[in-house]
Amino acid sequence: MAKTKNNEQQHIPVITAKTLTFFEKYINNPSPTGYEWEGQRLWLDYIKPYVDDTFIDNYGTAVAVLNPEAEYKVVIEAHSDEISWFVNYITKEGLIYVIRNGGSDHQIAPSKRVNIHGDKGIIKAVFGWPAIHTRGGEKEESPSLKNIFLDCGCTTKEEVEQLGIHVGSVITYEDEFMVLNDRYYVGRALDNRAGGFMIAEVARLLKENKKKLPFGLYIVNAVQEEVGLRGAEMITQRIKPNIAIVTDVTHDTQTPMINKITQGDLACGKGPVISYAPAVQINLNKLLIETAEEKQIPFQRQASSRITGTDTDAFAYSNGGVPSALISLPLRYMHTTVEMIHKEDVDNVIRLIYEVLQKIKNGQDFRSFKA
Repeated sequence: MAKTKNNEQQHIPVITAKTLTFFEKYINNPSPTGYEWEGQRLWLDYIKPYVDDTFIDNYGTAVAVLNPEAEYKVVIEAHSDEISWFVNYITKEGLIYVIRNGGSDHQIAPSKRVNIHGDKGIIKAVFGWPAIHTRGGEKEESPSLKNIFLDCGCTTKEEVEQLGIHVGSVITYEDEFMVLNDRYYVGRALDNRAGGFMIAEVARLLKENKKKLPFGLYIVNAVQEEVGLRGAEMITQRIKPNIAIVTDVTHDTQTPMINKITQGDLACGKGPVISYAPAVQINLNKLLIETAEEKQIPFQRQASSRITGTDTDAFAYSNGGVPSALISLPLRYMHTTVEMIHKEDVDNVIRLIYEVLQKIKNGQDFRSFKA
């Protein structure tokens, strides 16, 4: 952070117009859990000029590597998948009932436009809902998995199937990226393709600033986080890292109906969130905090009682224990189509990861204590 004449911190943007164009394209591209490959192709195409090597595992986790010959390995990681739906049942009248693929919110579904990814390409559809005039009675029925349904304009089950739609076809929302009040990025799947974008930007900064790291840096964009951290579980066994720094999103708790006593006091625009949890290795976490303080990067703190609920847990408890830490991006309206993140927070997460990598020494031992 630079300082003004009044000694106030002045934000220095990291993201350029060119990189923002990629970010928008990356967010708008659907990457539902289990079907992440198109988004992974975009990400790999973007990051390739900044790294020495890339590879993809059997389930689609994409990895870009700097110094692949080095024995000491550091991972920076995000996940690429977004929440979605599966076709579960098609009625004889051509209406479609769904089940979740990840943590999709049934309450936001009615009146949403969606894309059904069928065998013959994308088919447009809508989540229908009875008009307010027809919903009588003292107690209205709320949206639930039992009553939300898709209408793709067909009148029979056979007509739906002729479009290439079948049980198991995946469904994504079509809401797209926008900038709100020149302050927030808004879109679906910012959880956590914003993370994939940020770790790619770290690679770009290292390359453009000609920074040489004394270890192998593995930039990991994992799949299947939304269904149980599965991509991270697989790739950590393959890489066998010495350290892992994970970035994901966390809740901005400043909007209505969120209890700060239970959810913490976190806000968009106040900086990256550094977590405290059993999976977070204490000395690696101290390095994050010391780096943020030294480089005058604003940050917030969050505590998790048992698990972080992020890929941090998968890395930490793998391979006999990998020192791991979590840097979260504050986000409003998680698992909706209007997720919001602050532009300055995105820049500052990138800056914090970029700076802390330059503090890590080759072969550094982060054990909590030594015998």
